[in-house]
Amino acid sequence: MTIENIGLFQGMNAKMKYLNERQAVISQNVANADTPGYVSQDLNKVDFSRMVGNLSTRKMHVSMDISNAGHQLPENMAANAKEIKNKKPFEVSPDGNAVILEEQMIRSSETQMDYNLMINLYRNNVDMVRTALGSKK
Repeated sequence: MTIENIGLFQGMNAKMKYLNERQAVISQNVANADTPGYVSQDLNKVDFSRMVGNLSTRKMHVSMDISNAGHQLPENMAANAKEIKNKKPFEVSPDGNAVILEEQMIRSSETQMDYNLMINLYRNNVDMVRTALGSKK
């Protein structure tokens, strides 16, 4: 059994992948800040607390395994992070561009803070597993 098979680490990995994808979308928005007609995008919100809460109830049940990206997700799993929705802009420039750089910078900072939190939680939990196994390193 590897550390990736532990439900808590799977949840943290999913959150970090989501944050990575979100940062890429934000970067794309900033890169297109001067593109006429471009509307800023963001990822759908995923309820990771519900996903982690369901981990404890799944341990005694058989759950569906996803071996192909085209398979349907179980009802308690997170949605695909690549599902992008267009935001309804409240400010549009004369050329039709709806990217507000200040808003994108705030999103980028929030995403970076959340990612750093996940890294710290991951490290702390790895250290706890090492301590439980009696490892010095």
